[in-house]
Amino acid sequence: MSADRLRSPLGRALGLGSAKEGVEHWWLQRVTAVALVPLTLWFVAALIAHLGADHAVAVAWLRSPFTAVAMILLVVATFVHMALGLQVVIEDYVHHEATKIASLMLVRLACWALGAAALFAVLRVAFGS
Repeated sequence: MSADRLRSPLGRALGLGSAKEGVEHWWLQRVTAVALVPLTLWFVAALIAHLGADHAVAVAWLRSPFTAVAMILLVVATFVHMALGLQVVIEDYVHHEATKIASLMLVRLACWALGAAALFAVLRVAFGS
């Protein structure tokens, strides 16, 4: 028996699963995880290459267009991935509904705030001020 026969006609027409959500979350978490692999390797290699460098060298490095864009991509991928992962943990392990909603809101707000602060720092150094 095929799985398609078990779905309702509306579900087949819309292409939605029983919960009608979750696939986008799953894909976004996988995409950010894959993006984080080369970005993190690049960042760790850059940190090792700049060990012992002074502030001026670090600022000059971050002002490079490639470096600034890669750093922005790293920050965005990191905080999106973190928010998605923490959301899954909270949804799976926090059972009290009010605590779950408050935790989800707090985590999302913290990820946005920390991500915005990191982006501001990168842009401030990249554009110099």
